[in-house]
Amino acid sequence: WIRDNGISDPDQPCPTDRVFDTKVTNIDQLQKIPASTHAIHRLIAKMNEEYSGQPLLPSFADYFLQRIDTFTTDDGSLTMGDMVRTFGEIMQQLDGMNPNSAIKFAIDALNDVDNVGKSTYGKALRFALNRAVTPGMGFLNGRQISIDNDPGKVFMEEQNHIFGLIMKGKITDAKPKSIYGSLLAGDGVFPRLHPLLNEVDDAHVDLDHGLSSDALLIPKNVVVGVGDVPDAVFVVEAVVNMKSKDDVDFVANFISIMDACPNTLQDGSSTANVLIGYRILCAPSDSTPALCSILSNAGLVGVDRTKLIVSEDGILEKSTNDILDLITDLDDEVRETISSFAYANSWARDKTMPIGNFVSVNGKSYAPEEGTLSEEDIELLLSMEISRSKATTKMLSDHLVFAKSEKNFFDAIAKTSIFLARQFSKSEKGKGKRMDMVNEAIELEKAEKLEANPFRFSWNMDNFEELKIQVSVALDPATEDAQRVAPFLIAFRDVLKLPLQMILVPKALTGDDKSVPITSYYRFVADPNAMPDVNPPKASFSNLPTNHILTLRMDVPESWNVQQTSSIQDTDNLRCDIKMGCGDDAHGGTTDPSIMTHDKRQITRVEYGLKNLLIFGQCYDATQKSPPNGLQLTLSREKNKGVQLQAAAEVSPDGTLQVSYPSISEDTHYSDTLVMKTVGYWQLRANPGIWQLQIASGSRGADIFDMVDGSIENGRMKLSKKQVNNATKIIYVKDFTANEDARVLMVKRRPGWEKASLFDEDKRSTKSNDDEVIHVFSLATGHLYERFLKIMMLSVTKRTSMKVKFWLFENFLSPTFKASAEAMATRIGCEVEFVTYKWPEFLRGQSEKQRIIWGYKILFLDVLFPLNVKKIIYVDADQVVRGDLKELWEMDLKGAPYGYTPMCSSRESTLGFQFWNSGFWETHLRGKPYHISALYVVDLEKFRKDLVGDNLRSTYQQLSADPHSLANLDQDLPNYAQHQVPIFSLPQEWLWCESWCSDESKAAAKTIDLCNNPLHKEPKVSMAKRIISGDLFQESWIELDAEVETYEKEYFESQSTK
Repeated sequence: WIRDNGISDPDQPCPTDRVFDTKVTNIDQLQKIPASTHAIHRLIAKMNEEYSGQPLLPSFADYFLQRIDTFTTDDGSLTMGDMVRTFGEIMQQLDGMNPNSAIKFAIDALNDVDNVGKSTYGKALRFALNRAVTPGMGFLNGRQISIDNDPGKVFMEEQNHIFGLIMKGKITDAKPKSIYGSLLAGDGVFPRLHPLLNEVDDAHVDLDHGLSSDALLIPKNVVVGVGDVPDAVFVVEAVVNMKSKDDVDFVANFISIMDACPNTLQDGSSTANVLIGYRILCAPSDSTPALCSILSNAGLVGVDRTKLIVSEDGILEKSTNDILDLITDLDDEVRETISSFAYANSWARDKTMPIGNFVSVNGKSYAPEEGTLSEEDIELLLSMEISRSKATTKMLSDHLVFAKSEKNFFDAIAKTSIFLARQFSKSEKGKGKRMDMVNEAIELEKAEKLEANPFRFSWNMDNFEELKIQVSVALDPATEDAQRVAPFLIAFRDVLKLPLQMILVPKALTGDDKSVPITSYYRFVADPNAMPDVNPPKASFSNLPTNHILTLRMDVPESWNVQQTSSIQDTDNLRCDIKMGCGDDAHGGTTDPSIMTHDKRQITRVEYGLKNLLIFGQCYDATQKSPPNGLQLTLSREKNKGVQLQAAAEVSPDGTLQVSYPSISEDTHYSDTLVMKTVGYWQLRANPGIWQLQIASGSRGADIFDMVDGSIENGRMKLSKKQVNNATKIIYVKDFTANEDARVLMVKRRPGWEKASLFDEDKRSTKSNDDEVIHVFSLATGHLYERFLKIMMLSVTKRTSMKVKFWLFENFLSPTFKASAEAMATRIGCEVEFVTYKWPEFLRGQSEKQRIIWGYKILFLDVLFPLNVKKIIYVDADQVVRGDLKELWEMDLKGAPYGYTPMCSSRESTLGFQFWNSGFWETHLRGKPYHISALYVVDLEKFRKDLVGDNLRSTYQQLSADPHSLANLDQDLPNYAQHQVPIFSLPQEWLWCESWCSDESKAAAKTIDLCNNPLHKEPKVSMAKRIISGDLFQESWIELDAEVETYEKEYFESQSTK
């Protein structure tokens, strides 16, 4: 249509026919008509015309498309009737139409004759045509994605790109006006799809033809030798077979396109000044026409004369002199040069080059389809190479002369650019051999005549011929990655005896701030000779510095819940005492003080145990094609009623045989969780054995969903045709690796529940015995804060008029604390239970222990506690409670999911340190208070229903991309998010802190927090003794501490008698 009608306007819509040939009056007529893209487009356009501006319109349009997809997936077909009924249901919700009116509205929209001429569908067709878009394609910020080639990789790359722009300050709150527009103008986004963009290999060819710069032509708009050094330099070469008139026409078209090239190119949002040279190469053949000698000196002949020559009929049959006779105004010297020129037909077309005619830009080649070259092809090749060309030009600019008489700089930059591109391609692909990098290093050593390279090491190379395998590694030694891989390399070298070559590639600089790149000591336990009883696996650290306080932290697989089982010292504060020494004996007080420190055995022993194996995976709703976030899952032991179980035998590592006789068991609930919104992630605690994974019995999810068998293949959900069980999924935990059986959990909505919400607004909470208990959450790390935590527990229990149950996060607690805290709880009349959760790998991690603790304090509240816990109060470990927590427990949060106490502002001496009253926080809060996170109450039912956990994790993931954001993670995150997740402000008296609150307000305080003072430093214990004393307190901190010490003494005495 465009060609036949000579349409030149790129915005001219394509002509479209009516949706129906004849007018349709009722839905029965539509049931036999297949649905069409045109009809779907028309209905969405009509919805937009009638309801433009409604905030929920995009959601309804998206839901319409999802419902259509459901029809297509289930039945393999979609009729106009199905589509109109679905659209009618949407309109009932959007506008409150009755069913008949909604269906009539849809049919009228499809019958609309007046809309045919102005149909947006025609514009959409022209848009797709202009950009070469075809059905089945997808795009992310202008970048093509394919569900067949890991779309997640494109998402991750684009996310990192955006985070990089934020870090560089190119995206801020104030700029750009359109982030999407700036991304479309950035790197890797092109105005039209092109076969080059689908190439997997970034192949570059080195045309070693030996031609000089005499063959180079310069576009008329490009001026060489005038002005500043160019930003980029290109050599464009056309390789032509020169066997037919079509080949000559290819050359004529190539010259015409190249001669019109501009002297600037767009590079993202900036403009680059460029120099372009181009030449024509005759492909190697048995007979070379005389025209090739002319083209090999085209730079001397000139553009206009070369055009004239290639336009001559029968030019391939003419001799050199016949061709020269066509040019009457050619300089005699040039004529003589060409006459005596012998075209060298010695260069070879290697296997990396295209077979037919092709063009290359600095080695990047493209063979046009059907042999037709276009301006777009050249523009795309130039844009794809501009970044590398700019870098190469800048690198060589001080060594080259950019003059018209000295055009050698063209090939110098082009050849260097090709070399770098090919080397990069080798490092990416490795030519199928990961040892190439080492071999290349060896070749460079030979070229530089280095007898020994101090950065290259080799071991076991004599074994290569026998094993036919080699391990090669390039490492920056001052990185955490090097710490982690080193134990594996030792195992490869010493245990497996594999040939190993290692190259050290340290960075010359460690960063702008000159910071040390690694600040930790690391050991990986990979001991093949480890035996549980005789030679347990262990990590040994020696020669550690004695003038630093060290912290010990485990780095374990995602599916392992590892807890500390034995330690004398505080692993948060491992330090040396000048007099007593550094080891356990010194800190246990059992060493002889008369022995000099350097003569003592300085050994610190810490033991860890594998407490649980975690089952985790992703859950998807097969009906709505999305995670059913909020779905409650439980893990329980499989029922074995009436089943005779066989004895199980296991051979231990030491060779002994252990036989176990499993008992007949009942279904026993073990752990539960919620499905997160992000990738449908869920996590449950388990141990080796057979488990039942099911939707929580009695939950709303159990009414709505059935479990189904299925998988995700190439990004699409695929349900099994044969469904065996819709109630449970059997999980076998049989080894120490991630359980593949549970990786993908599929659920499907039951008929009649397609639109049901997981959280029923009208569902009334049922009262249980648990409602008579106040649940308190807290966490601590290090012996000092464990001491504070016990004092807090004691003060809460004394002051609270209801039964109290403490939920303590166990990941950072010492084994001694856990045992003694349970004993103390029994004595003072409260309950203690320990909870844990493993930081998911998809969520950006933290490296500092304090920030990890802050993250656990806020990021996983929806999944940290059993589902029957409906409310929780968090209390910092270093607080003492004066009020009755029952009052806080029963406080109306006015519909908010949680309540925090606002920061005090009554102490005048610290007003200048209140960062929330100026700068970013003042602007962001827009009059809302900034709250302190030392105490808060959470309505877990509301928190889970409103998906607050998902919102907080999403906000955290965005903000934590900047390592300087969220300085106080647990506190900044909810305050930042309070425009989306409201905070109920608790009465000020619920948290008093000397740093920010006046002395006069202390009498009304219901909790006292030992927060740090910005004016001066004071040890925590000293501060506690000073602040928590006097007539305002029934017991001073000293008295509470003494009572706790009494309980600890009782516990240790009871243990010593066992």
